[in-house]
Amino acid sequence: MAKLILSALSLLALTACASAPVQEMSDARQAIYSAEASGALQRSPATLMAAQHLLQKAQERLEAGAYGQARRYALDAREAAIEAREQAMRNAVLRPAP
Repeated sequence: MAKLILSALSLLALTACASAPVQEMSDARQAIYSAEASGALQRSPATLMAAQHLLQKAQERLEAGAYGQARRYALDAREAAIEAREQAMRNAVLRPAP
């Protein structure tokens, strides 16, 4: 019984890795849009550009069929975009627009 459960979980994990990271790509795009809307282009451009670059790499890996790598890049892009948004918001408080 334990072997059956372990096999089922392993198969489920492999299937999850083998599918296209559609949700992760969408989440990364939304996080980048949110960062842009919060003024990240002006207040934290380097971090925003890093997020955009990671999303581009994710798209390239997705198109190449390397779904695991695409998923990792998309998750990293989302995290970078969230950081860009947070930096932009902190910088807006420290240096408000005229």
